[in-house]
Amino acid sequence: MKDTRTGTLYGVGLGPGDPNLMTLRAVRAIGDADVVAYHSARHGRSIARSIAAAHLRPDHIEEALVYPVTTETTDHPGGYRGALEEFYEKAAARLAAHLDAGLTVAVLAEGDPMFYGSYMHMHKRLADRYPTEVIPGVTSVSAAAARLGTPLVEGEEILTILPGTLPEEELTARLAATDTAVVMKLGRTFPAVRGAFEASGRLAEARYVERATMAGERTGELADIDPASVPYFSVAVLPSRVDAPRPSPSASASGDVVVVGTGPAGPLWLTPETRGALAAADDVVGYTTYLDRVPVRPGQARHGSDNKVESERAEFALDLARRGRRVAVVSGGDPGVFAMATAVLEVASQDAYADIPVRVLPGVTAANAAAARAGAPLGHDYATISLSDRLKPWEVIAERLRAAASADLVLALYNPGSTSRTWQVGKARDLLLEHRSPDTPVVLARDVGGPTESVRTVRLADVDPAEVDMRTLLIVGSSQTRWVRRGGAGADRSVVWTPRRYPEA
Repeated sequence: MKDTRTGTLYGVGLGPGDPNLMTLRAVRAIGDADVVAYHSARHGRSIARSIAAAHLRPDHIEEALVYPVTTETTDHPGGYRGALEEFYEKAAARLAAHLDAGLTVAVLAEGDPMFYGSYMHMHKRLADRYPTEVIPGVTSVSAAAARLGTPLVEGEEILTILPGTLPEEELTARLAATDTAVVMKLGRTFPAVRGAFEASGRLAEARYVERATMAGERTGELADIDPASVPYFSVAVLPSRVDAPRPSPSASASGDVVVVGTGPAGPLWLTPETRGALAAADDVVGYTTYLDRVPVRPGQARHGSDNKVESERAEFALDLARRGRRVAVVSGGDPGVFAMATAVLEVASQDAYADIPVRVLPGVTAANAAAARAGAPLGHDYATISLSDRLKPWEVIAERLRAAASADLVLALYNPGSTSRTWQVGKARDLLLEHRSPDTPVVLARDVGGPTESVRTVRLADVDPAEVDMRTLLIVGSSQTRWVRRGGAGADRSVVWTPRRYPEA
């Protein structure tokens, strides 16, 4: 009878480099193996083999899996990716031959086998055919944090692991948005990685670890590292910000103010740049409703206030910055659209605050969010008008409504009503009906992105002021705006869109 037994495949995590950091299970698996496989570059030297050398026996069958390429330069007809795929297939076939013969195969992997490791390519090709066990190992991330002697991530902080091979702009965005990070695979990528740390405003926090736990280990400030000296086996680290030392206000000539938009609702609407600015702030200032959207961070002061004290809030933020604080002023939506950016810049224009740096970061506007939920009603020219007469007379609002309506612009109407303003929506509807068809589609978008979100489309003639409050935004179509229902039988999904082409006169 044919023997159908096969050998077992082990993916053995060896840890970051120091043989003393191998687990007992890893040592036992190597000892039980008939075949020991390890990857290496064409020079033939294998770091994985050197870590496990003390546990290799003379009777071990060794399989050196030598990469055909180490950079993306190759004459393989399938390019770099094709060369690697062919290598992985051939390597897996070599190991499969041993497994089919009933031999146990241990594939050595630096760090953890499933963490940016070469073993996983063997695992994906063999694990569904043979008994397999993956033995985890200490990652280079854990080793780097230990060598720095600095907490990597604490409490509610978010840790992001990034390959240095990402485009610099993508690295910049992700570093700006996260609390803590580790960037792997440096070497020739180091100049771009350093540029990303600098562009994201995180360079001063960044640390460098080279060959953690191995001979030749080096640590230091990332900003001080010579790019020409950086090997592949090195990482850049953003440690935990909790209890991290920050310059005292007295040590700084002045702080700064950044005005940020939180989008219409919740974390999904925050841009990476805004997340980074909020995380870096010493103080966060804003209307309490918007402030509640910002995550609470240890050591960060929060200053909430009423919605009707924009100038006072701006002055308070600038005074904090004048004392050396880094201040983030939060707005809903985009800070430059009926929001806090104007108030801050107006106060900052006074001589007393002339030396305080002020930046404005964009956010997703309520109009854009509502339009996306409805379809694409802002697909052509449009005007944005606030119906609030708290800061401008109704006569001005009415005149602008007439002008925009007669120009056949789509209208995004902000601040349509509140408990103290109940008649503006009806007045605006009647005025627009003088220029628009009663069948003109109107999107009523309330609490977009929030827990009570409601997006409906009605005819202009059917707009009911009682259904509109301060959390509602109206988008009134032009003569060209289309309103259709899409979907199969029984579906009732309205889609509103405005063509990009306008008919010639």
